[in-house]
Amino acid sequence: MQKTHSSSTSPAVSAKLPADFSSLPLEPALHAALKDAGYQKPTSIQQQAIPPALAGKDLLGIAQTGTGKTAAFALPILQQLLKRPRNPRPLPRAPLALVLAPTRELAAQIGKSFAVYGSHTRIRCAVVFGGVGQFPQVRAIASGAEVLVATPGRLLDLMQQRHVDLRAVSFLVLDEADHMLDMGFIQPIRRILAALPKQRQSMLFSATMPATIQHLADNILDNPVRVEVSPVSKTADRVEQRLYKIPQGDKLALLCHLLKKGDIERALIFTRTKHGADKIVKKLDLVGIHANAIHGNKAQTHRTRTLDAFRSGHSPILIATDLAARGIDVAGISHVFNYDMPTEEETYVHRIGRTARAEAEGVAVTFCSAEDRDMLRRIEKLIRTNIPVFPTPGHLPQMPLSAARPHARTPERASSHGGRQHAAPSPRGRGHEARGHGDRRAHGTAHGAAHGGGHGTRSHTGGAAHGKPAHARPAPGGHNRDARPAAHPAAPRGHAPHAAPRSHAPHSTPHAPRTGGLGGNKRPRPRFGRR
Repeated sequence: MQKTHSSSTSPAVSAKLPADFSSLPLEPALHAALKDAGYQKPTSIQQQAIPPALAGKDLLGIAQTGTGKTAAFALPILQQLLKRPRNPRPLPRAPLALVLAPTRELAAQIGKSFAVYGSHTRIRCAVVFGGVGQFPQVRAIASGAEVLVATPGRLLDLMQQRHVDLRAVSFLVLDEADHMLDMGFIQPIRRILAALPKQRQSMLFSATMPATIQHLADNILDNPVRVEVSPVSKTADRVEQRLYKIPQGDKLALLCHLLKKGDIERALIFTRTKHGADKIVKKLDLVGIHANAIHGNKAQTHRTRTLDAFRSGHSPILIATDLAARGIDVAGISHVFNYDMPTEEETYVHRIGRTARAEAEGVAVTFCSAEDRDMLRRIEKLIRTNIPVFPTPGHLPQMPLSAARPHARTPERASSHGGRQHAAPSPRGRGHEARGHGDRRAHGTAHGAAHGGGHGTRSHTGGAAHGKPAHARPAPGGHNRDARPAAHPAAPRGHAPHAAPRSHAPHSTPHAPRTGGLGGNKRPRPRFGRR
């Protein structure tokens, strides 16, 4: 089916917009779920997108994160699924609606929204993403989930294993399409689109509309209705923007100074790299400021715990990269810090939009070094205003270079552990005694001479220092491999010799069985049978 793009607005959008959710033609079960969730007045994108989506038209939405676009596509999908005659036996592994998201956090958030909106229905939703085991996800798909929310990589993996069948999909949503392309998902998306039926309703949402997104929309959308809210050049009205011009090396000290002022309830700090996020966490911990980091290298369980702690306020400082921050929908963020300048000027608007939500006020702080001046000019050109410059405090805290290392163990401190003593090193060199060879050779020579047979044994004397009886065991092969006498008897294995030599336990036979712990550096090989 040939796809054509239309930038004109549909009459459904230019018609009278719904003033509240009760005026939308939704099933009673959906109205009850919205009432339980406290939804009263739809947002701008919900007012414009829900009516044409309910009419079955393709949709192209341009909106920032946090504008309510999840409900703009979730409610129409649930409404149309409820109007369909329900199959008494749902097809296994064949969802009816597919939602693609770039990150695990965003996919999990969308899945929770479907669960909230469909709480009074029997429609099931499965969420699949990488970083965790696939068995629970495969089981959720096989149970007959009608809605599937997925990241492209994990979905393609499950398709190759034939755990999911997309031939029954009637509704397709691409959320945060610009960031999916930035993350390199264009090839997986094309392979997923090739597995979908041609006759379907498609909706694409993006915060920006570069040429690549426009080309993708032309290929998958059929005469779409275009809705655009919160232009990317407009920052939130209730955000107070602050700019600090500071050298790169002083950014961390300034961050510590601002975090310790005490007027920060919940802060989100943006860095450019994953390594930079981890480095800031370690540095803040050295000065007594607890923070957590979230990025793509973190395990999914860690990312989930970190977000839960951030939402609950248990850990009110979160450091994140731009990609990992997608899907972080947390209310009550009082401050946003641009520790590193973004790589694109539009990202600045998305970053500071994390604060001042739900009619609240917020503060956006930006650190600008000499290397960031060009990006600063591009940002101010985009938002059509100059960010107010604040003076840098005169006395910034001194940042420690690294964590304090533990003190080196002295002989006195070492002897206090387990009552072990140490003696002076042997003339043969420290390395031999540290590996336990000196004691083996000295004892093998003495014992072989006493019994006249050339057979030496090794002695386990580790328990002698603790008042335990010493145990003897045969040397590997039963022969003394080195009859050279040692200059001094050595200490037990693993301890530097610092004390007088210990006497060896007497041996009842030349080949006494091994009954104690390990002595020497190597484990003797059994003579008969298998262990």
